[in-house]
Amino acid sequence: MINDSNMKYNWPISMWGMLFLLVAGCGVKTPYEVVDRPDTDKSNTLYVSNRTPLAPSQFVKLPAGSIQPGGWVKKMLERQRDGLCGHLGEISAWLDKENNAWLSKDGTGDHGWEEVPYWLKGYGDLACLLNDEAMIRETKTWIEAVLNSQREDGYFGPRIQKNGCPDLWGNMIMLWCLQSYYEYSNDRRVISFMTRYFRWQLQLDESLFLKDYWEKSRGGDNLYSVYWLYNLTGDTFLLELGEKIHRNTANWMQPDNLPNWHNVNIAQSFREPATYYLQSHDSAHLQATYNNFHLIRRLYGQVPGGMFGADENARKGYHDPRQGVETCGMVEQMSSDQILLRITGDPFWADHCENVAFNTWPASMMPDLRSLRYITSPNMVLSDDKNHHPGINNSGPFLIMNPFSSRCCQHNHTQGWPYYAGNLWLATPDNGLLAALYAESTVNARVGEGETVRLEQTTHYPFDETVRITVRESGQTAFPLYLRVPAWCREAVATVTDIKGKKTTVRAGASRYIRIHRRWSAGDVVELSLPMHLFVDTWPQNGHSVSVNYGPLTFSLRIEETYIKKNSLQTAISDSKWQKTADPSRWPSYEIHPASPWNYGLSFATAHPETSFELVRKNWPADDAPFTAASVPWMLKARGARIPEWTIDEYGLCAFVPQSPVATAEPVEDIMLLPMGAARLRISAFPVVKSGE
Repeated sequence: MINDSNMKYNWPISMWGMLFLLVAGCGVKTPYEVVDRPDTDKSNTLYVSNRTPLAPSQFVKLPAGSIQPGGWVKKMLERQRDGLCGHLGEISAWLDKENNAWLSKDGTGDHGWEEVPYWLKGYGDLACLLNDEAMIRETKTWIEAVLNSQREDGYFGPRIQKNGCPDLWGNMIMLWCLQSYYEYSNDRRVISFMTRYFRWQLQLDESLFLKDYWEKSRGGDNLYSVYWLYNLTGDTFLLELGEKIHRNTANWMQPDNLPNWHNVNIAQSFREPATYYLQSHDSAHLQATYNNFHLIRRLYGQVPGGMFGADENARKGYHDPRQGVETCGMVEQMSSDQILLRITGDPFWADHCENVAFNTWPASMMPDLRSLRYITSPNMVLSDDKNHHPGINNSGPFLIMNPFSSRCCQHNHTQGWPYYAGNLWLATPDNGLLAALYAESTVNARVGEGETVRLEQTTHYPFDETVRITVRESGQTAFPLYLRVPAWCREAVATVTDIKGKKTTVRAGASRYIRIHRRWSAGDVVELSLPMHLFVDTWPQNGHSVSVNYGPLTFSLRIEETYIKKNSLQTAISDSKWQKTADPSRWPSYEIHPASPWNYGLSFATAHPETSFELVRKNWPADDAPFTAASVPWMLKARGARIPEWTIDEYGLCAFVPQSPVATAEPVEDIMLLPMGAARLRISAFPVVKSGE
């Protein structure tokens, strides 16, 4: 047995642990190790990794189609296919093929900007993950049109000029669609197409380059694609273009400020300095991304669920947990987390991706994924079609679940679960594999000297403390398998059982990786135990409110929800457009109203909160859909008291969370908490009560 020491928790080092440290200190590789990061002295020879002079790859994304998700993740993908994502082409006017500039060879048409590529980046990856032939054909219809739209100079797509400058923002998104398509198809036309386009960008005068608000904020997306192509071709002009992009992108290097306070820009663009770090090797660029992340959360992000209170744009004085974030912001944040995990190797980013994916993102849509709302908040007790401005920074019906509305999120939401599923497993620099985001899945990948293996992961994580990985196909292949230990896990235990029944155990502390390098055989099993515990977070800036967590899950008050069906055409926001044949009766909107009291504060033993809550386990849902109030497999039994003066305010929002501790004459009673991601109405940041009982 090998026991790892983690001084953060002052755990003792056993004799075996000391031997491990001595061996590791001598630079000798052992079959079972605990590491902070992968060793980047080597570069993955089986998948495209960073070429010099780019900084070495910490982890490498596997090509589209390598991962087949199962369990609840697959159910989410199937609901996307059967829901809004899969049928948006029948609803959205922006996806109407008639006179669509994205389908035009010369880029002309009466519509065509960000909406098509926003939708396609998720739709295309979803098609690959589900191996859905009809969806793959539909994806190819758009990809072929894009490839045929390239002009003589290299520019492509809709002809959009803004203040005399060519608009590059929509093209940035479409490049990501092309990258996924190439990884799936190996269609070499993508390489020559992108090469010509980037040569055009390089020669474009800087007075015309990245000047519009959106493209200037989000130039990091363009930079990411440039490095993707450079790693394939090695064309050095791409590094010159990388410098040009960074030079002309908004300044995300400011220590105490951001270029703008738009929630999606922040979630998407804060990573740009870390992306450029790959070329600059300047640690200040890497640190700037961490600074950006913590700055927005220090000012507006003292809330559970991983996001921040920007509504559409963050405003001074509006940081209460009733402020929300766009659905676009959630999926872009998850994508940023995935990219930063691959760039830095820091498990922090995987933890944060899970935080958003489990706690904030699922409740932004109806359980069947057929409609979504523009803004979702940690404390949200009414979701209707009224105008809640200036309580939120949007004027109009921005809180209703509507499939015809919210033009950007309507299309951009599609990337959320496909990108999550596509990053469950990653390749490592030493020709191994990392189980990055735990979920039931199968991965087919090349490892070691080029052999192909198939690993199957079975788990109900995050509603399960055990992850089981079984080697299904392996020709006696030697390669390293990495297992991530989340930050909330005090000590993880990995047990390897080979086909002869021999067991080996490795222990590791939080925020580390267990590295198992051995010759694997079909039938070998790794069982990873991630013991979960209850803990409470306190949010000083927001009235010393608290949130309750169990492992990676944050819990919200169970509020009975009443769903009221509405006409989607009549409740859409002002800039929405839909096709003439779109049938609102098949695609209704829903208001959600509370049918039980919501204004509770928590009563618990602050010194030992774990003694005040009881985990209630239920059977795993037969439909593999745990993020609905009716089928959650875990709940928490708690104690709380009502705070009568905490009400819905004049803007139709729950009033600011009261300053804790709150005195109340109401009796303390049993209440139930359910996972935040399953609560479409919720109180997630609770005041703490002092009851007169």
